[in-house]
Amino acid sequence: MNQNYYDILQVNKNASPEIIEKAYKTLAKKYHPDLQTEENKKQAEEILKKVNEAYEVLSNPEKKQNYDKSLEDLLSHHFSQKPQQNDSSFSSFESNRWKQEQLQQEKLYQEELKRRQEIAYQNQLQQARQQAYYDAYIQDLKNRGYRIRYKKSLKDYIRGFVSILVVLLFLFLLYQLPFVKSFFADWYQKNDLIHFLVDFFGKS
Repeated sequence: MNQNYYDILQVNKNASPEIIEKAYKTLAKKYHPDLQTEENKKQAEEILKKVNEAYEVLSNPEKKQNYDKSLEDLLSHHFSQKPQQNDSSFSSFESNRWKQEQLQQEKLYQEELKRRQEIAYQNQLQQARQQAYYDAYIQDLKNRGYRIRYKKSLKDYIRGFVSILVVLLFLFLLYQLPFVKSFFADWYQKNDLIHFLVDFFGKS
């Protein structure tokens, strides 16, 4: 059988993205043309080309999923065919051994997937508990008459500053309307208190 992308990178089908990346970097460094002798440079370039091609597929989740599907289809098609008696390249013993390896790998993959799902669920459950305890603690403090002050982050201050700028800009644009200007001018002339305050602060 021809080497598949997992064989080229020398990793297991269920290898994590970190392991795949590490294997790629190791092989890319090993077969880099600049590190080869003249007689080995051409062969190293060919190998490196296959390594890059394999990593491009296996490092992309969508491409990897499609590639795994095509591998499964190829194996299913191969195993569905009755072995020929004269087929020395893939004997019945090798076929059964390959099937067992694939079943074992699939079992390990499912166990690992189940383990990761369980860890993710426990983490979510722990976070939900911590949030519930925190909310209950805050509510208890409020019930006792305490005032709760939340520490504002830089993001909160920026959001407040932007909100103030938007309001001021809106008021400025609104004031440019003729009937609004006329309304405030009449209000200024008719209201002595407003007249006094505007003149006082205007002078100071």
